[in-house]
Amino acid sequence: MALINEHFLKLPNNYLFSDIAKKVNSFKVTHPKEKIIRLGIGDVTQPLPPAVVDAMHKAVDEMTSKSTFHGYGPEQGYSFLIDAIIKNDYAPRGITLEQSEIFISDGAKSDTGNIGDILRHDNSIGVTDPVYPVYIDSNVMSGRAGVLDSGKWSNVVYIPCVAENGFIPDLPGRRVDILYLCYPNNPTGTTLSKDELKKWVNYALANDVLIMYDAAYEAYIQNPEIPHSIYEIKGAKKVAIEFRSFSKTAGFTGMRCGYTVVPKELNGFTLDGERVLLNKLWNRRQCTKFNGASYITQRGAEAVYSPEGKKQVREIIDYYMTNARIMKEGILKCGLNAFGGEDAPYLWIKTPKGLTSWKFFEKLLYEVYIVGTPGVGFGPSGEGYLRLTAFGNRDDTLEAMARLKKWML
Repeated sequence: MALINEHFLKLPNNYLFSDIAKKVNSFKVTHPKEKIIRLGIGDVTQPLPPAVVDAMHKAVDEMTSKSTFHGYGPEQGYSFLIDAIIKNDYAPRGITLEQSEIFISDGAKSDTGNIGDILRHDNSIGVTDPVYPVYIDSNVMSGRAGVLDSGKWSNVVYIPCVAENGFIPDLPGRRVDILYLCYPNNPTGTTLSKDELKKWVNYALANDVLIMYDAAYEAYIQNPEIPHSIYEIKGAKKVAIEFRSFSKTAGFTGMRCGYTVVPKELNGFTLDGERVLLNKLWNRRQCTKFNGASYITQRGAEAVYSPEGKKQVREIIDYYMTNARIMKEGILKCGLNAFGGEDAPYLWIKTPKGLTSWKFFEKLLYEVYIVGTPGVGFGPSGEGYLRLTAFGNRDDTLEAMARLKKWML
Protein backbone atom coordinates (compact mmCIF):
# COMPACT_ATOMS: atom_id res chain seq x y z
CA MET A 1 0.00 0.00 0.00
CA ALA A 2 1.52 3.31 -1.12
CA LEU A 3 0.88 6.03 1.42
CA ILE A 4 0.59 9.55 0.07
CA ASN A 5 2.03 12.83 1.26
CA GLU A 6 -1.11 14.02 3.02
CA HIS A 7 0.10 17.61 3.12
CA PHE A 8 -1.02 17.81 -0.53
CA LEU A 9 -4.57 17.25 0.67
CA LYS A 10 -4.37 20.47 2.69
CA LEU A 11 -4.11 22.53 -0.48
CA PRO A 12 -7.40 24.13 -1.53
CA ASN A 13 -8.94 22.33 -4.49
CA ASN A 14 -9.22 25.58 -6.39
CA TYR A 15 -6.14 27.15 -7.97
CA LEU A 16 -6.19 30.85 -8.80
CA PHE A 17 -5.31 30.72 -12.47
CA SER A 18 -7.38 27.61 -13.20
CA ASP A 19 -10.39 29.35 -11.63
CA ILE A 20 -9.78 32.34 -13.87
CA ALA A 21 -9.49 30.10 -16.93
CA LYS A 22 -12.80 28.41 -16.13
CA LYS A 23 -14.61 31.74 -15.83
CA VAL A 24 -13.07 33.07 -19.03
CA ASN A 25 -13.80 29.89 -21.00
CA SER A 26 -17.39 29.89 -19.79
CA PHE A 27 -17.77 33.49 -20.91
CA LYS A 28 -16.31 32.68 -24.33
CA VAL A 29 -18.89 29.94 -24.86
CA THR A 30 -21.78 32.33 -24.20
CA HIS A 31 -20.16 35.32 -25.97
CA PRO A 32 -18.23 33.79 -28.90
CA LYS A 33 -18.06 37.03 -30.90
CA GLU A 34 -16.57 39.22 -28.18
CA LYS A 35 -12.84 39.95 -28.19
CA ILE A 36 -11.37 39.25 -24.77
CA ILE A 37 -8.21 41.13 -23.83
CA ARG A 38 -6.11 39.12 -21.41
CA LEU A 39 -4.09 41.21 -18.96
CA GLY A 40 -4.15 38.68 -16.14
CA ILE A 41 -1.49 35.98 -16.40
CA GLY A 42 2.03 37.37 -16.64
CA ASP A 43 3.10 35.60 -19.83
CA VAL A 44 5.11 37.50 -22.41
CA THR A 45 3.87 38.23 -25.94
CA GLN A 46 6.99 39.50 -27.76
CA PRO A 47 9.15 36.92 -29.58
CA LEU A 48 12.63 35.88 -28.47
CA PRO A 49 15.43 38.37 -29.20
CA PRO A 50 17.09 37.58 -32.57
CA ALA A 51 20.49 37.17 -30.91
CA VAL A 52 19.03 34.44 -28.71
CA VAL A 53 17.42 32.69 -31.68
CA ASP A 54 20.66 32.80 -33.68
CA ALA A 55 22.62 31.32 -30.76
CA MET A 56 20.11 28.52 -30.34
CA HIS A 57 20.16 27.73 -34.07
CA LYS A 58 23.93 27.48 -33.87
CA ALA A 59 23.64 25.21 -30.82
CA VAL A 60 21.20 22.95 -32.66
CA ASP A 61 23.65 22.70 -35.55
CA GLU A 62 26.35 21.67 -33.06
CA MET A 63 24.17 18.75 -32.00
CA THR A 64 24.30 17.31 -35.55
CA SER A 65 28.03 16.56 -35.44
CA LYS A 66 29.91 14.07 -33.31
CA SER A 67 32.70 16.58 -32.71
CA THR A 68 30.36 19.24 -31.28
CA PHE A 69 27.52 17.15 -29.89
CA HIS A 70 26.56 17.70 -26.23
CA GLY A 71 24.93 15.03 -24.08
CA TYR A 72 24.44 15.37 -20.35
CA GLY A 73 25.71 18.69 -19.14
CA PRO A 74 26.77 19.72 -15.63
CA GLU A 75 23.81 19.78 -13.24
CA GLN A 76 24.97 23.19 -12.02
CA GLY A 77 25.01 24.68 -15.51
CA TYR A 78 27.66 25.31 -18.18
CA SER A 79 30.55 27.55 -17.21
CA PHE A 80 30.07 29.77 -20.27
CA LEU A 81 26.65 30.90 -18.97
CA ILE A 82 27.71 31.14 -15.34
CA ASP A 83 30.70 33.30 -16.32
CA ALA A 84 28.42 35.58 -18.36
CA ILE A 85 26.07 35.94 -15.39
CA ILE A 86 28.87 36.87 -13.00
CA LYS A 87 30.43 39.31 -15.48
CA ASN A 88 27.19 41.08 -16.43
CA ASP A 89 24.71 40.74 -13.56
CA TYR A 90 26.96 41.01 -10.52
CA ALA A 91 30.46 42.35 -11.18
CA PRO A 92 29.20 45.76 -12.40
CA ARG A 93 27.40 46.15 -9.05
CA GLY A 94 30.51 45.36 -7.05
CA ILE A 95 29.34 41.85 -6.16
CA THR A 96 31.91 39.04 -6.22
CA LEU A 97 30.67 35.50 -6.76
CA GLU A 98 32.36 32.18 -7.46
CA GLN A 99 31.22 29.90 -10.28
CA SER A 100 30.19 27.26 -7.76
CA GLU A 101 27.76 29.67 -6.08
CA ILE A 102 25.50 29.89 -9.17
CA PHE A 103 23.14 27.11 -10.25
CA ILE A 104 21.43 27.24 -13.66
CA SER A 105 17.87 25.90 -13.62
CA ASP A 106 14.71 25.66 -15.70
CA GLY A 107 13.28 28.78 -14.06
CA ALA A 108 12.86 30.67 -10.82
CA LYS A 109 9.46 29.10 -10.15
CA SER A 110 11.03 25.64 -9.97
CA ASP A 111 13.81 26.70 -7.65
CA THR A 112 11.66 28.77 -5.29
CA GLY A 113 9.44 25.71 -4.94
CA ASN A 114 12.22 23.14 -4.72
CA ILE A 115 14.54 24.97 -2.35
CA GLY A 116 12.52 23.62 0.58
CA ASP A 117 13.96 20.16 -0.11
CA ILE A 118 17.09 21.10 1.84
CA LEU A 119 15.23 22.56 4.85
CA ARG A 120 13.43 20.90 7.76
CA HIS A 121 9.67 20.61 7.81
CA ASP A 122 9.26 22.54 11.07
CA ASN A 123 10.81 25.85 10.06
CA SER A 124 8.47 28.82 10.49
CA ILE A 125 7.71 30.93 7.42
CA GLY A 126 7.29 34.66 6.89
CA VAL A 127 5.85 36.19 3.71
CA THR A 128 4.97 39.65 2.57
CA ASP A 129 1.24 39.71 1.86
CA PRO A 130 0.05 39.67 -0.93
CA VAL A 131 2.49 37.05 -2.14
CA TYR A 132 3.37 34.88 -5.14
CA PRO A 133 1.31 31.70 -4.45
CA VAL A 134 4.20 29.28 -5.10
CA TYR A 135 5.94 30.35 -1.89
CA ILE A 136 2.96 29.33 0.22
CA ASP A 137 1.85 26.24 -1.69
CA SER A 138 5.31 24.66 -1.82
CA ASN A 139 5.61 25.01 1.96
CA VAL A 140 2.16 23.51 2.42
CA MET A 141 3.33 20.50 0.39
CA SER A 142 6.36 20.17 2.66
CA GLY A 143 4.33 20.35 5.85
CA ARG A 144 5.67 23.73 7.04
CA ALA A 145 2.56 25.86 6.65
CA GLY A 146 0.42 24.33 9.39
CA VAL A 147 -3.37 24.44 9.14
CA LEU A 148 -5.50 26.72 6.97
CA ASP A 149 -7.86 28.85 9.02
CA SER A 150 -9.89 31.79 7.67
CA GLY A 151 -7.62 32.16 4.66
CA LYS A 152 -4.34 32.03 6.59
CA TRP A 153 -1.93 29.22 7.42
CA SER A 154 -1.17 28.79 11.10
CA ASN A 155 2.62 28.49 10.75
CA VAL A 156 2.98 31.39 8.31
CA VAL A 157 3.55 34.97 9.44
CA TYR A 158 1.79 37.33 7.04
CA ILE A 159 3.34 40.78 6.70
CA PRO A 160 0.79 43.14 5.10
CA CYS A 161 1.86 45.30 2.15
CA VAL A 162 -1.03 47.64 1.39
CA ALA A 163 -1.58 51.24 0.35
CA GLU A 164 -1.86 52.32 3.97
CA ASN A 165 1.80 51.44 4.66
CA GLY A 166 3.04 52.40 1.21
CA PHE A 167 3.50 48.71 0.36
CA ILE A 168 6.61 48.69 2.57
CA PRO A 169 6.52 45.67 4.89
CA ASP A 170 7.23 46.02 8.58
CA LEU A 171 9.51 43.57 10.35
CA PRO A 172 7.49 40.54 11.49
CA GLY A 173 5.78 40.63 14.86
CA ARG A 174 7.38 37.34 15.84
CA ARG A 175 10.56 35.63 14.77
CA VAL A 176 10.55 33.46 11.65
CA ASP A 177 13.12 30.99 10.33
CA ILE A 178 12.59 31.56 6.61
CA LEU A 179 11.49 34.81 5.00
CA TYR A 180 10.34 35.33 1.40
CA LEU A 181 10.94 38.67 -0.29
CA CYS A 182 10.13 39.40 -3.95
CA TYR A 183 11.33 42.70 -5.40
CA PRO A 184 10.32 44.23 -7.71
CA ASN A 185 7.19 42.73 -6.26
CA ASN A 186 4.76 40.33 -7.86
CA PRO A 187 1.86 41.14 -7.64
CA THR A 188 1.96 44.77 -6.44
CA GLY A 189 4.64 46.04 -8.83
CA THR A 190 6.31 47.98 -6.00
CA THR A 191 9.97 48.08 -4.94
CA LEU A 192 12.16 48.42 -1.87
CA SER A 193 14.81 51.10 -1.49
CA LYS A 194 18.34 50.14 -0.53
CA ASP A 195 17.73 51.40 3.02
CA GLU A 196 14.58 49.30 3.37
CA LEU A 197 16.32 46.20 2.03
CA LYS A 198 19.21 46.82 4.41
CA LYS A 199 16.71 46.75 7.28
CA TRP A 200 15.72 43.20 6.30
CA VAL A 201 19.29 41.99 5.89
CA ASN A 202 20.21 43.37 9.31
CA TYR A 203 17.14 41.69 10.82
CA ALA A 204 18.16 38.37 9.26
CA LEU A 205 21.74 38.72 10.48
CA ALA A 206 20.59 39.46 14.02
CA ASN A 207 18.08 36.59 14.16
CA ASP A 208 19.64 33.83 12.00
CA VAL A 209 16.84 34.17 9.45
CA LEU A 210 17.19 32.74 5.94
CA ILE A 211 15.93 35.13 3.23
CA MET A 212 14.60 33.74 -0.04
CA TYR A 213 15.01 36.71 -2.38
CA ASP A 214 13.12 36.49 -5.66
CA ALA A 215 14.58 39.02 -8.11
CA ALA A 216 12.86 37.68 -11.23
CA TYR A 217 11.83 41.19 -12.34
CA GLU A 218 15.03 43.11 -11.57
CA ALA A 219 15.62 43.89 -15.25
CA TYR A 220 12.52 46.11 -15.22
CA ILE A 221 13.89 48.50 -12.60
CA GLN A 222 14.11 52.03 -14.03
CA ASN A 223 15.15 53.97 -10.94
CA PRO A 224 18.96 53.80 -10.54
CA GLU A 225 18.60 54.04 -6.75
CA ILE A 226 16.66 50.76 -6.47
CA PRO A 227 18.85 47.69 -5.77
CA HIS A 228 18.81 44.92 -8.37
CA SER A 229 20.30 42.28 -6.07
CA ILE A 230 20.09 41.68 -2.34
CA TYR A 231 23.86 41.16 -2.42
CA GLU A 232 24.25 44.91 -2.94
CA ILE A 233 23.60 45.03 0.82
CA LYS A 234 26.56 44.32 3.08
CA GLY A 235 26.24 40.98 4.86
CA ALA A 236 23.52 39.60 2.58
CA LYS A 237 25.66 36.67 1.44
CA LYS A 238 25.45 35.33 4.98
CA VAL A 239 21.64 35.25 5.03
CA ALA A 240 20.15 35.20 1.52
CA ILE A 241 19.52 32.95 -1.46
CA GLU A 242 18.70 34.86 -4.66
CA PHE A 243 16.52 33.61 -7.52
CA ARG A 244 16.61 35.04 -11.04
CA SER A 245 14.90 34.24 -14.32
CA PHE A 246 15.28 34.77 -18.05
CA SER A 247 11.52 34.29 -18.50
CA LYS A 248 10.38 37.91 -18.24
CA THR A 249 13.82 39.43 -18.89
CA ALA A 250 14.30 37.83 -22.32
CA GLY A 251 11.01 36.09 -23.14
CA PHE A 252 12.04 32.61 -21.95
CA THR A 253 8.63 31.65 -20.52
CA GLY A 254 8.41 28.91 -23.15
CA MET A 255 12.13 28.11 -23.09
CA ARG A 256 12.59 27.72 -19.31
CA CYS A 257 15.86 29.01 -17.91
CA GLY A 258 16.83 30.79 -14.72
CA TYR A 259 19.41 30.58 -11.99
CA THR A 260 19.80 30.55 -8.23
CA VAL A 261 22.65 32.00 -6.19
CA VAL A 262 23.59 30.14 -2.99
CA PRO A 263 26.65 31.84 -1.44
CA LYS A 264 29.21 29.74 0.39
CA GLU A 265 28.98 32.13 3.33
CA LEU A 266 25.39 31.00 3.90
CA ASN A 267 24.73 28.40 6.59
CA GLY A 268 21.83 26.35 7.86
CA PHE A 269 21.78 24.54 11.18
CA THR A 270 21.26 21.04 12.52
CA LEU A 271 19.14 20.48 15.64
CA ASP A 272 22.40 20.38 17.59
CA GLY A 273 23.32 23.84 16.34
CA GLU A 274 25.97 22.68 13.89
CA ARG A 275 26.44 25.00 10.91
CA VAL A 276 26.05 23.40 7.47
CA LEU A 277 26.79 25.02 4.10
CA LEU A 278 23.51 25.40 2.20
CA ASN A 279 25.51 25.62 -1.01
CA LYS A 280 26.71 22.06 -0.44
CA LEU A 281 23.19 20.79 0.27
CA TRP A 282 21.66 22.51 -2.77
CA ASN A 283 24.41 21.15 -4.99
CA ARG A 284 23.68 17.63 -3.69
CA ARG A 285 19.96 18.10 -4.26
CA GLN A 286 20.47 19.29 -7.84
CA CYS A 287 22.86 16.46 -8.66
CA THR A 288 20.25 13.97 -7.48
CA LYS A 289 17.03 15.46 -8.83
CA PHE A 290 18.00 17.66 -11.78
CA ASN A 291 19.86 16.94 -15.01
CA GLY A 292 20.43 20.57 -15.90
CA ALA A 293 18.86 22.95 -18.38
CA SER A 294 19.49 21.99 -21.99
CA TYR A 295 22.69 23.01 -23.77
CA ILE A 296 20.64 24.73 -26.49
CA THR A 297 18.69 26.79 -23.97
CA GLN A 298 21.82 27.80 -22.07
CA ARG A 299 23.49 28.97 -25.27
CA GLY A 300 20.41 31.09 -25.88
CA ALA A 301 20.64 32.52 -22.37
CA GLU A 302 24.33 33.29 -22.89
CA ALA A 303 23.38 35.37 -25.95
CA VAL A 304 21.25 37.61 -23.73
CA TYR A 305 24.57 39.08 -22.52
CA SER A 306 26.03 39.70 -25.98
CA PRO A 307 26.07 43.33 -27.20
CA GLU A 308 23.24 42.59 -29.65
CA GLY A 309 21.35 40.60 -27.03
CA LYS A 310 21.56 43.38 -24.45
CA LYS A 311 20.22 45.93 -26.95
CA GLN A 312 17.38 43.66 -28.06
CA VAL A 313 16.40 42.72 -24.51
CA ARG A 314 16.37 46.41 -23.54
CA GLU A 315 14.01 47.13 -26.43
CA ILE A 316 11.63 44.39 -25.30
CA ILE A 317 11.65 45.61 -21.71
CA ASP A 318 11.06 49.19 -22.89
CA TYR A 319 8.11 47.93 -24.92
CA TYR A 320 6.48 46.34 -21.89
CA MET A 321 7.26 49.29 -19.63
CA THR A 322 5.67 51.62 -22.19
CA ASN A 323 2.60 49.41 -21.94
CA ALA A 324 2.78 49.83 -18.16
CA ARG A 325 2.93 53.63 -18.49
CA ILE A 326 -0.03 53.65 -20.90
CA MET A 327 -2.02 51.46 -18.54
CA LYS A 328 -1.23 53.44 -15.41
CA GLU A 329 -2.09 56.76 -17.06
CA GLY A 330 -5.34 55.31 -18.36
CA ILE A 331 -6.32 53.75 -15.04
CA LEU A 332 -5.62 56.94 -13.11
CA LYS A 333 -7.63 59.01 -15.61
CA CYS A 334 -10.56 56.70 -14.91
CA GLY A 335 -10.43 57.71 -11.26
CA LEU A 336 -9.01 54.43 -9.98
CA ASN A 337 -6.00 54.13 -7.69
CA ALA A 338 -3.13 52.25 -9.30
CA PHE A 339 0.25 51.26 -7.88
CA GLY A 340 3.37 49.79 -9.44
CA GLY A 341 4.06 49.97 -13.17
CA GLU A 342 7.14 52.16 -12.79
CA ASP A 343 9.88 49.66 -11.91
CA ALA A 344 7.91 46.50 -12.63
CA PRO A 345 5.53 45.24 -15.35
CA TYR A 346 2.57 44.93 -12.96
CA LEU A 347 -0.25 47.32 -12.07
CA TRP A 348 -1.97 46.85 -8.71
CA ILE A 349 -5.41 48.45 -8.81
CA LYS A 350 -7.64 49.31 -5.86
CA THR A 351 -11.14 48.08 -6.65
CA PRO A 352 -13.80 50.83 -6.85
CA LYS A 353 -16.80 51.30 -4.58
CA GLY A 354 -15.68 48.67 -2.10
CA LEU A 355 -16.02 45.80 -4.57
CA THR A 356 -14.33 42.53 -3.69
CA SER A 357 -11.47 41.35 -5.88
CA TRP A 358 -13.56 38.64 -7.55
CA LYS A 359 -16.54 40.95 -8.05
CA PHE A 360 -14.40 43.54 -9.82
CA PHE A 361 -12.76 40.77 -11.87
CA GLU A 362 -16.20 39.57 -12.99
CA LYS A 363 -17.43 43.07 -13.87
CA LEU A 364 -14.32 43.68 -15.99
CA LEU A 365 -14.77 40.35 -17.75
CA TYR A 366 -18.53 40.46 -18.27
CA GLU A 367 -18.91 44.16 -19.05
CA VAL A 368 -15.57 45.27 -20.54
CA TYR A 369 -14.17 41.93 -21.77
CA ILE A 370 -10.86 42.47 -19.94
CA VAL A 371 -9.22 39.73 -17.88
CA GLY A 372 -7.24 40.66 -14.77
CA THR A 373 -6.20 38.68 -11.70
CA PRO A 374 -8.16 39.02 -8.43
CA GLY A 375 -5.83 40.33 -5.76
CA VAL A 376 -7.21 38.07 -3.04
CA GLY A 377 -5.73 35.14 -4.93
CA PHE A 378 -2.33 36.37 -3.77
CA GLY A 379 -3.22 36.41 -0.09
CA PRO A 380 -5.52 38.04 2.48
CA SER A 381 -4.06 41.53 2.02
CA GLY A 382 -4.81 41.29 -1.69
CA GLU A 383 -8.53 41.55 -1.09
CA GLY A 384 -9.90 44.71 -2.64
CA TYR A 385 -7.22 44.80 -5.36
CA LEU A 386 -6.78 43.50 -8.91
CA ARG A 387 -3.54 42.86 -10.81
CA LEU A 388 -3.03 43.75 -14.45
CA THR A 389 0.12 42.91 -16.41
CA ALA A 390 1.93 44.97 -19.04
CA PHE A 391 2.95 41.92 -21.07
CA GLY A 392 0.21 42.30 -23.68
CA ASN A 393 0.46 43.61 -27.22
CA ARG A 394 0.44 47.39 -27.66
CA ASP A 395 -2.82 47.48 -29.65
CA ASP A 396 -4.57 45.38 -27.01
CA THR A 397 -3.19 47.59 -24.26
CA LEU A 398 -4.50 50.74 -25.95
CA GLU A 399 -7.86 49.14 -26.66
CA ALA A 400 -8.19 47.91 -23.08
CA MET A 401 -7.62 51.41 -21.71
CA ALA A 402 -10.11 52.87 -24.21
CA ARG A 403 -12.72 50.33 -23.10
CA LEU A 404 -12.03 51.04 -19.46
CA LYS A 405 -12.34 54.80 -19.96
CA LYS A 406 -15.66 54.40 -21.81
CA TRP A 407 -16.94 52.10 -19.06
CA MET A 408 -15.84 54.18 -16.09
CA LEU A 409 -16.45 57.73 -17.30
